[in-house]
Amino acid sequence: MSDRNRRPASGHQPARQSRGQKPPGAPGAAASGNGVASGKDGAEPSAAGAGRPASHGPSGTTRAGRRETQRHRPPQPATPTLIDRLRKPLLVVFVVVVISAVGLVVATQTAAPAYSCTAIDSVQSPAPGELGQVQPDQGSEHVARSEKVRYATCPPASGKHINDPNDGPIQPKVYGPNDQALPEGWIHNLEHGGLVLLYSCDKGDCDTTSLAALQTFYDQFPKSAVCGLPPGDVSPVIARFDQMPTRYAALVWDRALYLDRLDTQAIDQFFLRYAERVSSGGKLVAPPEPQCSAPSAPPTASSSPAPSASGS
Repeated sequence: MSDRNRRPASGHQPARQSRGQKPPGAPGAAASGNGVASGKDGAEPSAAGAGRPASHGPSGTTRAGRRETQRHRPPQPATPTLIDRLRKPLLVVFVVVVISAVGLVVATQTAAPAYSCTAIDSVQSPAPGELGQVQPDQGSEHVARSEKVRYATCPPASGKHINDPNDGPIQPKVYGPNDQALPEGWIHNLEHGGLVLLYSCDKGDCDTTSLAALQTFYDQFPKSAVCGLPPGDVSPVIARFDQMPTRYAALVWDRALYLDRLDTQAIDQFFLRYAERVSSGGKLVAPPEPQCSAPSAPPTASSSPAPSASGS
């Protein structure tokens, strides 16, 4: 058998030599005792490359190690400070305080009376044969609803008032302790010849029994003396008013009757005598704005026609 056809007896193919790898014994190739290739000229491998085998490029040359890249992480939010944590709650508290303050101012202005009094009237003994007392006239000027009025004497039996169908004169009725019935409104009722009866809650006349007695007085109120105005036309207005010297006060224009108890008979006489008055000459002298014309004077004997003479 020729040497070309002769195969090794072990049955193994000889190992092929890698491209670029030097055969053993070639110059520059050295083997360490444990079979690991040493560095150039037998030097120990560097510490940087001791942990991983060197990589080779396609040409067989040693490729530089990969450059270690830094990971880019998104910036972490800063830890909020105490002021940052409290900013929103403080803002909410501030808004609540402002809204509450505004509401308090509005409520105070709404609850505050639209009038004021310089002095409270004093009770005087009536002149002989008279009922009540005269109160100095405070004028009759018309004012806007938004204007705050100051009265020299309270309760006022005259003075500035509103001229509006809804606010003055006001509807005659019994107004409860919490109902709004301002003097700027009911003074206009006085100007038309009405009667205003005031009661004081401060002096203890707002209980159920007292209010029921006031309603009974309203239901039995008489017609006016001269114009014959029925109840509910301009009077009576029955309302709460605390700035006065007694528990009750009956008012007509420029005159007041102060009472410590509800004397309905005296109030009726006061109204019929002073709310509408005619002078001896037949002229209406009260109220300032009467709701009727003065009654015509009754015929006298001299003005009556003489009887005709009979023929003989």
